[in-house]
Amino acid sequence: MKDLQPLLELSARNHSHICPRQILGVRMGLAGMAALGFCEPPAKKELLIITETDGCFADGLSAATGCMVGHRTLRVEDYGKVAATFVNVKTAQTVHVAPVSDIRQRVYTYTSDEPRHYFAQMQAYQIMPDDEMFTATAVLLTTPIEAIVSRPGVRVDCDVCGEEIMNEREIKREGLTLCRACAERGYYQPVEQNATLSYVLHTDRLSHQFSN
Repeated sequence: MKDLQPLLELSARNHSHICPRQILGVRMGLAGMAALGFCEPPAKKELLIITETDGCFADGLSAATGCMVGHRTLRVEDYGKVAATFVNVKTAQTVHVAPVSDIRQRVYTYTSDEPRHYFAQMQAYQIMPDDEMFTATAVLLTTPIEAIVSRPGVRVDCDVCGEEIMNEREIKREGLTLCRACAERGYYQPVEQNATLSYVLHTDRLSHQFSN
């Protein structure tokens, strides 16, 4: 097994501590790369990871693989699950990796002398074999890899809010170019009176156009 300590130290650098989820992230990062045939982090942007939660786990993935949100090689789809999908961007080979369902019980096979859950996980996650920790399943992405990666530098403005949309994330409806917040139920809406009025007027306009 690859020496974990430098990777754990790298993950812990922004946390001032190490925790079980960081260790899981590091171990899963290494396991996911291995499943795609990578012994080391591959060349720039050859590997894409879609993590299903954020926080410490995601930092562990980054430490092991070099994939980062800022490099557009780590994406977050927040399902609230400590799991991730690894994609070879060149070949489109894709594997979903998740902990085995009883991983918290299995740790005691490796740390029978540690009754405290947290510390048992800390110890066991560093020494358990991959096949005792994870399941790896070949999967197909529902969105083509080309659409996920997109073309950098492409920019358009939303016809409703006027904000810029990058990386081909716009939605076309009824001849309009829309951002996701205006085309769908976004995670926010304006609260100031004038902004709210503008939002309502635009929404009414869209509803009228969609119904015609």
